[in-house]
Amino acid sequence: MASHNQVKQYIAYWFQLGKKVLIRNGKVAIKPQAVLLGDRYSQDFESCWQQILSSESGDCFLEGTHQTIAELLSPEWDISDCARCLMPIPSRVKGMPPDCCPCFDLPSWPDNEKPLPRSPINNKSYLLGICERLFNKEENITADTRYSK
Repeated sequence: MASHNQVKQYIAYWFQLGKKVLIRNGKVAIKPQAVLLGDRYSQDFESCWQQILSSESGDCFLEGTHQTIAELLSPEWDISDCARCLMPIPSRVKGMPPDCCPCFDLPSWPDNEKPLPRSPINNKSYLLGICERLFNKEENITADTRYSK
């Protein structure tokens, strides 16, 4: 079963590649100007997400897919990575896999020269994690050197 956060991340990743979400049973297309803002999702993305979750929006689905967001939030669906482009795609927990990835209509995707879409990153925590790993590695090297003499 896909969690609320997995579905949100799925939408955010595809927004970063220019896909839209169709709301009101496919009559209106929405896409935020910016998806990420530093270490969090942008307010524009959060507004789109709230629209997607609103019962007033009717059936909502990612452009190029057939599964509604409500279906993806049910226990019948999961989010996994596409074997071709590594982007998140919906798949049934039981049954046949999806017939295609939402990237099928993106002419320049996958593009291994560009960074993949991502989730918000807290730069401070991320950099502190790198420092910790380097510090621990240095300690291990120093300890190994002491014992090898």
